[in-house]
Amino acid sequence: QVRLVESGGGLVQVGGSLRLSCVASGLTSNVYQYAMGWFRQAPGKEREFVGGSRSETMTYYADAVKGRFAISRDNAKNTVYLQMNSLQPEDTAVYYCALDKYGSGRMSSPDYWGQGTQVTVSS
Repeated sequence: QVRLVESGGGLVQVGGSLRLSCVASGLTSNVYQYAMGWFRQAPGKEREFVGGSRSETMTYYADAVKGRFAISRDNAKNTVYLQMNSLQPEDTAVYYCALDKYGSGRMSSPDYWGQGTQVTVSS
């Protein structure tokens, strides 16, 4: 069965950087053939879309993180990354990896979810 495992969360200072990883297992094909992306959820708030990608030309980001966050992949490791730069206190949340088997990268209907990794930005 498909499993997504996030890692790389932690405590960082305002303006700092952090890279999250999401390792996919149990897939019938390589991870690059699927749309994968990231969501986040802060206490008392709804889960929100952060970014998603199906290919280099089909990659999308939420306005709140556009220009600061970037998604990349290591196909050999079945891993998707979320590079986060210029972190702000409002970026503090649990970050979730998601996979959409047929999506474009906007992650409208994810099929699988990871358990999340905590990111805390200290002011």
